[in-house]
Amino acid sequence: MRTSAPLLVACDIDGTLVRTGSPATAAVRAAAAQVRAAGHHIVLATGRSLVGALPVALQLGLDDAWIVASNGAVTAHLVGDHYQVTQQHNLDAEAAIRVAVAAAPGVRIAAERVGTGYRVNIPFADYELNGAQHSVRGLEELWTHPTPRIALQGPSGYRLVWALRALGLTAIATRRDWVDVTAAGISKATALEKVRTELGVEPGDTVAVGDSENDVEMLGWAAHGWAMGHAPPFVIAGADHVTGTLDDNGAATVLFSLLG
Repeated sequence: MRTSAPLLVACDIDGTLVRTGSPATAAVRAAAAQVRAAGHHIVLATGRSLVGALPVALQLGLDDAWIVASNGAVTAHLVGDHYQVTQQHNLDAEAAIRVAVAAAPGVRIAAERVGTGYRVNIPFADYELNGAQHSVRGLEELWTHPTPRIALQGPSGYRLVWALRALGLTAIATRRDWVDVTAAGISKATALEKVRTELGVEPGDTVAVGDSENDVEMLGWAAHGWAMGHAPPFVIAGADHVTGTLDDNGAATVLFSLLG
């Protein structure tokens, strides 16, 4: 890897840069600042919605950066404290919701409103969604407006994955009771490839760090994929390298290693 050339460094947020609900450690903040000062590009690549990713970007001092949010369904360019959505891939929300409700009556459904929050059929706990929650009166209000991602929550929610994939949608069970749904063929990797082209970074000068199922494609896409030490075995198997755990500031270790 040519650390003298500008690198694209894609970093997952939860479980990689931060512990969910906690700020980034001093080590992660220092590492991010030094990598940026060296002329490299840090791109946040997260399952969070854009409204949830923005505070982390600002916390890390990323005032001119790209953000890949909603598992690749939304891409935005942040300059200062303003952003522009450059790409948004919407899904067939009606088909996904009808299948989910038929298979799991009572399932909680959240349809993302980019930059704002979510429309929900049943309120979620505040800590589970970023941004405001707008309760709808009928399910049809969840698909009336275009949405890039739907979150489904309920006991054994992971069982919905196969039915949703049968529709051609991208469905990822991030927990046994939680499934994220986006359009077909969408992942962090597909969005990052477009960012790479926009930045003019060579394919061999790409780095990615992640810890979860929604990071597998990203780790395979990067020339140098790093799995966090606490990642599941199948995620580690898809990476080129393994760093420390979240408690070890593993992401900071990777970032510091890029400074030569």
